[in-house]
Amino acid sequence: MTRKMSLMNRYTAVQSLLILFAIALLISPPVIFAESIEKLDPNMAVADPDGEWIWYDALLLGIEGKVWGETEKPYDRLPTKAEGVVTDSVWKLSKHSAGMAVHFVSDAEKISAKWEVTNDNLAMPHMPATGVSGLDLYVRLDKGWHWIGNGRPSQKETQAVLASGIPAGSHEYLLYLPLYNGTASLAIGVPKEASLAKAPARPEGKQKPLVFYGTSITHGGCASRPGMAYPAILGRRFDRPVVNLGFSGNGKMEAAMGELLQEIDAAAYILDCIPNMTPELIAERVVPLVKALRAARPGIPILLVENIQYQSGAFLEASRIAYEEKNEALQESYGTLLGSEYISDLYYLPGDTLLGSDGEATVDGVHPTDLGFQRMADAFEPVLKSFLSE
Repeated sequence: MTRKMSLMNRYTAVQSLLILFAIALLISPPVIFAESIEKLDPNMAVADPDGEWIWYDALLLGIEGKVWGETEKPYDRLPTKAEGVVTDSVWKLSKHSAGMAVHFVSDAEKISAKWEVTNDNLAMPHMPATGVSGLDLYVRLDKGWHWIGNGRPSQKETQAVLASGIPAGSHEYLLYLPLYNGTASLAIGVPKEASLAKAPARPEGKQKPLVFYGTSITHGGCASRPGMAYPAILGRRFDRPVVNLGFSGNGKMEAAMGELLQEIDAAAYILDCIPNMTPELIAERVVPLVKALRAARPGIPILLVENIQYQSGAFLEASRIAYEEKNEALQESYGTLLGSEYISDLYYLPGDTLLGSDGEATVDGVHPTDLGFQRMADAFEPVLKSFLSE
């Protein structure tokens, strides 16, 4: 009997240890192993005269969210071949670095950045410089990505400490670039004894990007900082790269943009262009663009997004009619695509779920604040979950 009890106690003890080990695996933060990352050669860095910082060109780490290699400038969103093919307005806006990020690992106790933007106008009347022209730094913790600091521009060329007092060890970071300005150059600074490395590849099945094509809202207006644009929020929630093809006032589903979308090997295409289109343009362009995209990329989910409900529409009839007419036109196109033109893997997101009904989610009735972008991401998330493989 005593022997039997002893064996049972040992079994219980082993079982308890196994349970504790399993729990530890679930709650422990991600471990970054030295052999899984490619550290940059310190000889590639440029040292400060006083020796406090060494600076690495961010291009050495790779730019997440940039699809085409052959661009006029390193941080352009569209390829050189698109000039003269897309509209002049789209081409100019493609010079903004919206959606781009540097994904890296460092054991530095503090991290700094030097960056130059292309436009003297660092801010807009309804959007702060931190969103238009600033940088935004996130770190991966056990529960996901977490904000830790940003770069607040004071002129075209700015140097700023993004974070200091960082705990010992190697950590994984995501540094977002300016939303509504071009990035001429970017360098990341660490103390001379610290290392900088490319981040390990994202998990299998999460390496293809979420591709967002849309308007000023997709572009990021009017987030207080780059990480708060709704495509960036969703990228962190799903731990996937994001391609932001939002063009302020110019998300109009032109055939030329449709052809460029077809070139991207995406996890999903999110088409959020309706605020920039009239009901007539919607009826003319949605079906052909979706059909062409489906023919080029069979099986890849396509999400059509309705116009947001303009905040003043709860009181002003003209504002309400404006978005209702557009959404009715999109619903008709969606019906055609599901019916006589049957398109598979096509999804739809109603506009009444995007901003809430309290009128508190925008700067100007149209462009979301950070609260509005959080609400948009909350509305998108369950729809994306329904078709994205984990």
